Amino acid sequence: MRVLLLGSGDAVGTPKVGCRCPVCTEAVRSGRQRLRTALLVQHAGKTILVDSTPDMRQQLLAAGGPVVDAVIWTHGHFDHYAGYGDFYRVQDPPPVFAARKTLDYAGEYFNFLSFARHPVEPYRPFDLFGITPTLLEMNHPPVYACGVVLEHDGARVGYTSDTLASIPERSRELLAGVDLLFVDGIAPPEIRLHKHMNYDEACRFAEGAGAKDFRCVHLSHLIPWDMPRQGRDMESFSF
Repeated sequence: MRVLLLGSGDAVGTPKVGCRCPVCTEAVRSGRQRLRTALLVQHAGKTILVDSTPDMRQQLLAAGGPVVDAVIWTHGHFDHYAGYGDFYRVQDPPPVFAARKTLDYAGEYFNFLSFARHPVEPYRPFDLFGITPTLLEMNHPPVYACGVVLEHDGARVGYTSDTLASIPERSRELLAGVDLLFVDGIAPPEIRLHKHMNYDEACRFAEGAGAKDFRCVHLSHLIPWDMPRQGRDMESFSF
C-alpha cells in the first residue's frame, strides 16, 4: 500500500490569495505551496482518493494522472469534496463512499454527474480492492465529520480529517497505535479554535494515540515552513 499526501493545506491553501505575511511571501518567492489536504492510496493497480479537493486536477496531474477507482469523502466542507466535478469528461466518475449525511449533502452539489453513491456506516469496516477502510466519527462542529483508518497486511494509516481533540472514545480506540497518522493541526500553538486543533494539540493528540509516525495536515498559512512534523505536499509513504 502506497499513500501519497496530495496536499497539506487548509481551505484557502498557502500562499493565501492577497496575503503578504512572511509565510505567504516566502511561498511566492520560493514557489512553495500547500494545496488542500487529500490522500491518494494505491494498491494492486487500484487508486483510492480520500477527499476530492478544489485542487484535485492539479494534484492528480502531479501524481502522474492515475485513474481513480474510488473516492472517500470525510465531510461536507467544500475543500474536501468540491473537486469531484473535475472528473467530468476526464474519466467515468468513480464511486463515492461516505457517511450517509455527507453523501446526501455533498452529492447534491454534483447532480450533473451520474455516479455510484455508497453510504457507509461509521465503525463498520468495508473492502476496497484489498484495502480495509473504516470511517470513524470526529468532532468538527457544526458539521458531521469522519476520519478514516486504512488497513492492509497489518499496516494501519489514520486520517483525522478536520476535528477537535475531543473525539468519541470509540474513534480514539481505532486510531490507537496506527503506523502513520495524518492529524488536523491548522494553526500555531498560540491560537485556539472551536472546531480544529492547533499544532501543539495535534502533536499531543498523535502522541496520545501512540502513532508510530505522524504528520500535521490541514495547515493554514500561519504555520511556518520550518515546523517539524508538518506534512508536505506529495510526500509518499509505503507499507
